[in-house]
Amino acid sequence: MRYRQLGRTGVKVSELCLGTITFGEQNSEAEGHRQMDYAVDCGINIFDAAEIYPVPPKAETQGHTESII
Repeated sequence: MRYRQLGRTGVKVSELCLGTITFGEQNSEAEGHRQMDYAVDCGINIFDAAEIYPVPPKAETQGHTESII
Protein backbone atom coordinates (compact mmCIF):
# COMPACT_ATOMS: atom_id res chain seq x y z
CA MET A 1 0.00 0.00 0.00
CA ARG A 2 1.24 3.46 -0.80
CA TYR A 3 0.57 6.38 1.52
CA ARG A 4 0.34 10.15 1.11
CA GLN A 5 1.10 12.90 3.57
CA LEU A 6 -2.12 14.63 4.73
CA GLY A 7 -1.19 18.26 4.31
CA ARG A 8 1.19 19.40 7.02
CA THR A 9 -0.36 17.25 9.75
CA GLY A 10 2.29 14.54 9.81
CA VAL A 11 -0.47 11.97 9.21
CA LYS A 12 -0.05 9.49 6.37
CA VAL A 13 -3.17 8.07 4.72
CA SER A 14 -3.43 5.19 2.29
CA GLU A 15 -3.95 6.06 -1.37
CA LEU A 16 -7.01 3.79 -1.33
CA CYS A 17 -9.92 4.10 1.06
CA LEU A 18 -12.86 1.91 1.94
CA GLY A 19 -16.22 3.33 0.95
CA THR A 20 -18.90 2.37 3.44
CA ILE A 21 -21.95 3.21 1.33
CA THR A 22 -23.55 -0.19 2.02
CA PHE A 23 -22.98 -0.31 5.78
CA GLY A 24 -26.21 -0.38 7.78
CA GLU A 25 -28.39 -0.55 4.69
CA GLN A 26 -27.30 -3.42 2.44
CA ASN A 27 -24.62 -4.98 4.67
CA SER A 28 -24.98 -6.31 8.18
CA GLU A 29 -22.76 -5.09 10.97
CA ALA A 30 -20.81 -8.37 10.82
CA GLU A 31 -20.22 -7.94 7.07
CA GLY A 32 -19.07 -4.38 7.64
CA HIS A 33 -16.57 -5.53 10.25
CA ARG A 34 -15.24 -8.24 7.91
CA GLN A 35 -14.77 -5.65 5.15
CA MET A 36 -13.00 -3.23 7.49
CA ASP A 37 -10.74 -5.99 8.85
CA TYR A 38 -9.78 -6.98 5.31
CA ALA A 39 -9.14 -3.35 4.34
CA VAL A 40 -6.89 -2.80 7.38
CA ASP A 41 -5.05 -6.07 6.65
CA CYS A 42 -4.38 -4.65 3.16
CA GLY A 43 -2.99 -1.42 4.64
CA ILE A 44 -6.02 0.84 4.19
CA ASN A 45 -6.26 3.32 7.03
CA ILE A 46 -9.04 5.65 5.87
CA PHE A 47 -12.77 5.00 5.52
CA ASP A 48 -15.30 7.13 3.64
CA ALA A 49 -18.38 7.57 5.82
CA ALA A 50 -20.03 10.49 4.04
CA GLU A 51 -23.46 11.35 5.47
CA ILE A 52 -24.96 11.29 1.96
CA TYR A 53 -24.99 7.49 2.16
CA PRO A 54 -27.45 5.95 1.46
CA VAL A 55 -29.22 7.95 -1.21
CA PRO A 56 -31.86 8.98 -0.44
CA PRO A 57 -31.08 9.18 3.29
CA LYS A 58 -33.49 7.37 5.60
CA ALA A 59 -34.12 8.51 9.15
CA GLU A 60 -34.25 4.90 10.40
CA THR A 61 -30.74 4.10 9.12
CA GLN A 62 -29.08 7.48 9.64
CA GLY A 63 -25.87 7.07 11.61
CA HIS A 64 -25.68 3.28 11.18
CA THR A 65 -22.49 3.50 9.10
CA GLU A 66 -20.75 5.52 11.80
CA SER A 67 -21.97 3.13 14.51
CA ILE A 68 -20.58 0.13 12.64
CA ILE A 69 -17.23 1.85 12.07
